[in-house]
Amino acid sequence: MSGKSSFLTTLKAVAWSFVGIRKRSGYEDDLAKINPLHVIVVGLVAVLLIVVGLVGLVNWVVAK
Repeated sequence: MSGKSSFLTTLKAVAWSFVGIRKRSGYEDDLAKINPLHVIVVGLVAVLLIVVGLVGLVNWVVAK
């Protein structure tokens, strides 16, 4: 497996975890394929983007 597909697999797994819906078979496949360190990094970046997006949205709404 190439590094790019592993990163995309990790990105999809983190996105599914944020949504909260996942088949058991998909979860088990992810456990076998992805690197836990990549999950932590992608998760932290995703949380940071969500927080920055929410702060920006609140500032935009309050400014109007």
